[in-house]
Amino acid sequence: MFNNIFDSHAHYDDSWFDEDRDSLLEKLPELGVCGVVNNAVDPESSARAIAFAEKYPYFYAAVGFHPENLENMPDGWLDKIAELTKHPKVVAIGETGLDYHWDIPKPLQLRVFEDQIKLSLDLDMPIVVHDREAHGDVFDLLRKYRPKALVHCFSGSVELMREAVKLGSCISLGGVVTFKNARHSIEVAGEIPLDRLLLETDAPYMAPVPFRGKRNDSSKIIFAAEKIAALRGVGVQELLDITAENAKRFYSI
Repeated sequence: MFNNIFDSHAHYDDSWFDEDRDSLLEKLPELGVCGVVNNAVDPESSARAIAFAEKYPYFYAAVGFHPENLENMPDGWLDKIAELTKHPKVVAIGETGLDYHWDIPKPLQLRVFEDQIKLSLDLDMPIVVHDREAHGDVFDLLRKYRPKALVHCFSGSVELMREAVKLGSCISLGGVVTFKNARHSIEVAGEIPLDRLLLETDAPYMAPVPFRGKRNDSSKIIFAAEKIAALRGVGVQELLDITAENAKRFYSI
């Protein structure tokens, strides 16, 4: 069995886990999982992520506003996020970013993303970036501020990956690399400097082949790791060890 599996991005507060969340999270270390960063999408999920991190030693939290969760934002929302970061198991601002797939006002998305980038710099914390059909604006802001960023579920080209690396960012890849039509992700997996690569699930979403369409969890990272290791000509355990160390370094764990 493989070990040292570090899931750099998951959402275990999702309702898909309601029936068996505790039993699953208690079992994951037995399946080789050494770390999970649970990413929030708003203040409520930020609080849940912190609660999980308090309960499970291998769990950590990222707190922030996702671009799909910007309706009815409370006054003083940024101060509320800043207050949550004081918890010792909060390791990043996130998940934040831009999502142009949905009809969400772009000026609002840009303002909220930029505010969270500034907060990450003020607090000297990393930031977890969501980029869906918004490469141009996301990278304009990354170039402007140069935060310590993880572009999660990276969907850009090899050229864009190289731009991210030049900016000092890391990227994370997951189940998408096992999809037959995922040309960009597979090319990036083969080319990215290994010291900038993290593994993720985005659980419960983005389950790898042969579980595509089903619920994802951190133990299934192994399918992405096997694909990437084969592309890179390294052992699967070696890749897991490298990406776990990268995650710990990125999140200062």
